[in-house]
Amino acid sequence: MLKQVLFLLALLVTLGVFTYTTLRLAALFRLTKKTKPIKNIGQRIKRTLAVAFGQTRILRKPVLGMMHALVFWGFCLILIGSLDMLIDGLFGTHRVLQFLGPVYDVIIASGDIFAFLIFLIIIAFLIMRIFMNIRRFSGAEMTHQSHRDANIALTLILLLMLSLLGMNTFYYLESVNSFHGLAGLYPVSKVLSTMFTGFSLTHIHTLHEVNWWTHILLIFIFANYLPYSKHFHVFMSIPNVFLSNLDPLGKLTNMESITKEVKMMLDPNAAFDESTEEEVSRFGVLDAEDVSWKNYLDALACTQCGRCTDVCPANITGKKLSPRKIVMDLRSRMKEKGPGLIKHGKEYTDEKSLIRDYISPEELWACTTCNACARECPININHPALIIDMRRYLVMEESAAPSELNAIFSNIENNGAPWQFSQEDRMAWADDLFMNKKN
Repeated sequence: MLKQVLFLLALLVTLGVFTYTTLRLAALFRLTKKTKPIKNIGQRIKRTLAVAFGQTRILRKPVLGMMHALVFWGFCLILIGSLDMLIDGLFGTHRVLQFLGPVYDVIIASGDIFAFLIFLIIIAFLIMRIFMNIRRFSGAEMTHQSHRDANIALTLILLLMLSLLGMNTFYYLESVNSFHGLAGLYPVSKVLSTMFTGFSLTHIHTLHEVNWWTHILLIFIFANYLPYSKHFHVFMSIPNVFLSNLDPLGKLTNMESITKEVKMMLDPNAAFDESTEEEVSRFGVLDAEDVSWKNYLDALACTQCGRCTDVCPANITGKKLSPRKIVMDLRSRMKEKGPGLIKHGKEYTDEKSLIRDYISPEELWACTTCNACARECPININHPALIIDMRRYLVMEESAAPSELNAIFSNIENNGAPWQFSQEDRMAWADDLFMNKKN
């Protein structure tokens, strides 16, 4: 009974903290702009199964991709075992899901094997991050805090797998030595149990309980740490893929307010239609509150893996642009300004903005919109969409485009074409061609 009470208290604290975090994030999402309704559910499910669960983009790098995929698939199976622990902790039952029979055996055996594999893979990941100089793990945006955050998350996963193996090992030993019925199969833990054959039944039971509590408490801690770390993608990657843009990469969306203006020019009668009137506070994106909710979801889901920056032609050729930095900067800016907007309203300002204080115009104009970053992203983040919206602000609100583009804009406005010739003189270059033909 005491165990159930303590477990319930731990669960309530966990749910309380998680609820606070969820409400905080919901308030930040309400600051962002709406997008079009979500459609094509069938196509979205198909993409989610392929990209999120099938890990198709991750597997483009066969070795590292397979290592990451095994961690993901293993977590999915181990979560089922965690549900078993959750029910046991609340109601004082013992391996409550064992009524599933052979299915339970497969689930537990798979979890036991994956726990060992994930343990080895996480050690390899830590070695790579700490001791190996991998280019895509570096960059101006990858601060000491970013590296420490990654190492903390990986260490927590390592401890989760270690405690799970310990729990399984001592449960197997306790069941065998006390002649109680053994629920599930433990191919790895059975081998590990040979290291502890000299332990008394009391010590075995104690070690099982220590590992059981360690594992479940680490799950609770990890769940509440994730929203504040780069590993938030554990929660957000699947929804982000499901809600990702289904249009072909490179297709740029038109601004609805501008589209309405053009339609009004083509149909003057529409100018007197009050239903077409809409207040536009700002063209494009200047700060965090100007982005769409999907842009912010991208920022929260970003794994900071660096695959986008690694393939960016602008970054490869030495320019300042890093697609990963653009997304990370949005998350950081919303974290900084969001609480003030929630407390004081949309008029709140801290005299800073996403553009210039976080992202320089030089970075934005370095983008070639080739969409290599969006194509490579394992969770379907659309970096160019955000970059284009920030460019739109620079052009439409500040007329701060590069001089070459400003010249084109002036020519279009004055001459109806991007060339520096009036409409009357546009064919002058061909006069000699007609004269030569006559001769």
